[in-house]
Order: sequence, then C-alpha cells, then structure tokens
Amino acid sequence: MKLSFHGATRNVTGSCHLLEVGGIRILIDCGMFQGSGHSDEENSGDFGFKASEIDFLLLTHAHLDHCGRIPLLVKRGFTGEIITTAATRDLAKLIMTDSAHIQEEDAARASRQRRRHGQAEITPLYGQIDVLDALDYFGRNVSYEQEFALNDAVKVRFIDAGHILGSASIVVDATEDGTTRRIVFSGDLGNRGHAVLSDPTAPPVCDYVVMETTYGDRQHKDLDTSVAELVDAIRRTIARGGNVVVPTFALERTQEILFHLKKAIEAQELPASLTVFLDSPMAVSATQIFRRHSEGFGADLRDDMRSGKDPFMLPGLHFTPQTAESIAINRIRGGAVIMAGSGMCTGGRVRHHLKHTIWRPDCSVVFVGFAAKGTPARKIIDGAKMIRLYGEEIPVKADIYTINGFSAHADQSELLNWVSSTGRPKTIFLVHGDYENGMSAMQKQLENRGLTVNCPTQHSAVTLK
Repeated sequence: MKLSFHGATRNVTGSCHLLEVGGIRILIDCGMFQGSGHSDEENSGDFGFKASEIDFLLLTHAHLDHCGRIPLLVKRGFTGEIITTAATRDLAKLIMTDSAHIQEEDAARASRQRRRHGQAEITPLYGQIDVLDALDYFGRNVSYEQEFALNDAVKVRFIDAGHILGSASIVVDATEDGTTRRIVFSGDLGNRGHAVLSDPTAPPVCDYVVMETTYGDRQHKDLDTSVAELVDAIRRTIARGGNVVVPTFALERTQEILFHLKKAIEAQELPASLTVFLDSPMAVSATQIFRRHSEGFGADLRDDMRSGKDPFMLPGLHFTPQTAESIAINRIRGGAVIMAGSGMCTGGRVRHHLKHTIWRPDCSVVFVGFAAKGTPARKIIDGAKMIRLYGEEIPVKADIYTINGFSAHADQSELLNWVSSTGRPKTIFLVHGDYENGMSAMQKQLENRGLTVNCPTQHSAVTLK
C-alpha cells in the first residue's frame, strides 16, 4: 500500500492524494491551487503521476480547490471513473464550467495584449469542451453510508463531512497479502450545530487518517454571536448611508447568509425592506441546485423545503445574472447588501464592488470565510491600507469585518473531536493547512496525545505497512 501527496501539502489549496492498493490507483480529489504567486505554474505543472494510470477518482466535494483540475486530468489522459455524491456532481459541473469560462476570458484578454507586442498568445489551462469531456467520466452517484467495491480488494464508503452540500469524508478498506487496512480521508470538515447542513458523521476506528487542518490553530466564534455581529454591521452601515459588500463563496456560504438574513428579517432585527443583491450567476445557480438536494440538509430545514418553504428567499432579494444589472448596483449609494464572488476576492464581480465601496468610510466589507495567503481578501483582512484593483491603488477606508463563525471548516476543537473517533491510528497525515499556523498547531495537539503525525511535502510518498 502506497500513499502519495500531490496537493494541499503544507498549504491550503490543490487537494490531491493518490492511494495505490489492491492493484489499482485511486485519486482522492484533484483540486486547483489558489492564492499564491505561483498558482499558475502549479496548476499547469506536472501532477506527480501519470493521469492515464489512475483507475478511480473519489471526489470529496465540489469546491474548486478539490475539483478544479479534473478537466486537466482528463485532458492529460485520465479514462477512469469519477465517483461522488449526486449533489457534488451537480455542483462540480457548475464550478468547473465557471472556472473554464474565466480561464478562457482571461486567456483571450491576455492574448490581445500580447499580440500588440508581437508575443505568443496565452492558452487556458482548460476550456468548456474539456469540462464536457470530464463530465463523461462521472460514473456512479453514491449515497452516504453506502458501501461499494472498486475491486475484490478495495471497498469504499462516503460519510457526511458537513462542510458543503454533498461533501463527504471517505473510508477505504483495502486488503493486501491477507491483511486489511482502513484509511480515512477527511476531505474538508464542517462544524456541528450548523444552521443549514447536517452535522459531520463521526469516522470509524481506522489505521491511517488524512485530515485537513485549515483552522487547526483556533476556535470559531459561536454561530449566534456571528449572526448578531453580521446583523449589527448591516444596521450600522445602512444607518450612516453606506452599502455592505459581502465577498462570498457561491457554495454553502451564500445560502447560509441568505438563511440568516431571512431569519433576522422575520425577527424584525433587520427591516423587511432591506435590499439584498445576489450578484453572482454561479451563486444563483448553486442556490437552485441546493433546492434540488434537500436530502443534504438538517432535518428541520429538510422538512420545510419538502413542504414548499424556501429558506433562502428574502422579500428584498434581487438576482442580477446579467452584467448590466451588476454594473447598475454601483449607482446605488447606500442601503444595500451586495453579496458577490469570489470569497477571496481573486476574481469575479466582487472586485468591481470593492472598487466602488472600499474607499468610502460610510461603507463596510464583511468577510465570512477563509482567505488564503496572497489573496486580496487576506491582504485586506490583515490591515492593508491600499489594495490594487484593475491596475489602480485604492485606499481602504471602509469598515472591515471578519466573522469566522460562518466558516464551513471545523475549528481546532471540532477537528480534535472528529479525529478522536478514529481511535489510535498508526499515522495521522495532516494536509490542507498553513504549516506555520493551523497545521503545526494541530500537529502539536496530536503529538501531545501520543499520536504519530506526518505533515507530508509535495509529491512525497509513504508505504502503509
């Protein structure tokens, strides 16, 4: 049995792990690198394995840093089967299509500039046709707790990770030379007591664990406090005549914020006339997918949806799929909540809204999710006085809020609680975290408990004895 690591090694993005066992090669995720100054080179670089030799890809969930390089994998020769949950399949199609669209637009823009200087044109990492090709390899959709076999030696089970709709941790039972070993891949883990999704399922006792450590060094604020802080930020900003910009991820975070805004309006904590713009075509589509997969929600919310109630629809909610509609929002001087992607401000419409608001002291920017190192969101959160948007240095004068209680990632105590269910594994491999922060803090916590911990480096491999 051999396990190798080809992404999210001592950093947070690009999740990709390869398990070679029972005569087959199994890839766990194939994500895109984001945030660092080297991400373009990392994404176009070598996988660390031959795509044509992979038999199965098990996809934990649909975030870009877990599924974003699947079209490239197919483009480079993958012909195996991609297995995931039904909700993840629908959301991954949306995410990969959007990624291809952005890459094609960026490449076309850069190529126009290069042609004027007699330089070679830029080729996108992959395009729309590559996404369509990749979708042909999505095979069986699996349900949580449904065990299935990859061959006579390898059995797999997806369990609910509680991170986003359809997200899963993956349990692999593999037999070689008469000995069976169990390996659990956490994927990205959510928090218990989530307002929208079910709690993560406790993993079984196992021999090896591959676990994320995004927030391995800190505790989140409790959800009620975070909701109150969001409501207060909106009230204060509207009272002084400004707008609130919420850089948000299209999957889960958008829907959760809409859910809490609706509850606040129903409780008369916010006015029923509150104008909210969901200015993200992808988020609009994702919300429609959420409505199709009520099986992924907590019991109360699931019952409401099946009875016809819409937990994400506000009285003053406006969808703005067209570019002209998005541009028009910036003519509104105050009284609006503008939710737009991307959550890390690396692209998308939120950058336009920041350009129009972040220099205004009467406005606010509210961050409700993780921001990787090197991203504009992280720079603003860390206190940057100026931010570069569309070639212009713009002063940061708006109020900046960071509310981490909405995080879709488990905090330190939740991670420790989750991994405690695995017993005393031979080795716990830590991935998907900043090594200097979340990962090293989690390593210390686990080693203090007498557990063996490995923080793998890129393309490193270990034999699971």
